[in-house]
Amino acid sequence: MRLTAKSVAIPSANGEFVNRRLVGISGGTFFEPGTDPLPFGVAIRAAAERTWSIITLSLAGLKQMVLGSISACNISGPVAIAETAGQMARQGAMPFVALIAGLSTAVGLMNLFPIPVLDGGHLLFCAYEAITGRKPSDSALQILMTIGLFLVLSLTAFAVVMNFMCP
Repeated sequence: MRLTAKSVAIPSANGEFVNRRLVGISGGTFFEPGTDPLPFGVAIRAAAERTWSIITLSLAGLKQMVLGSISACNISGPVAIAETAGQMARQGAMPFVALIAGLSTAVGLMNLFPIPVLDGGHLLFCAYEAITGRKPSDSALQILMTIGLFLVLSLTAFAVVMNFMCP
């Protein structure tokens, strides 16, 4: 059996990402979920802080990929997500639930991007209608939706390809 190191962008304390070569051995989840009972208000605040942390890390990672500071190999497609979910499930219920919560937050954030076919794109159309007082034409909607669908499917295909291309 041969181990091959993979370059992975790891978030640092200052919000930047540091490229490190890892061999896939991990000491646990990205963050340790709390298991102590909390008062309702404290739990809501902790959940909001954790959600905000996931959002800021996701946006910072995306920014660093666009700027070329970290590799696009850090994009996880369905294959890598399924592998990671399996690893987390083997570690127990809490790591698995924490992974699903993080993925749900990241996908919810992506859904708000102003790309037609996503909810953010529909919000953009609503803003256009509120500003101009009229709906976009059907032909414009059709063209924009086709472009948005192409972008989303291209990103999905890119993520799948990167799962197989990156060591």
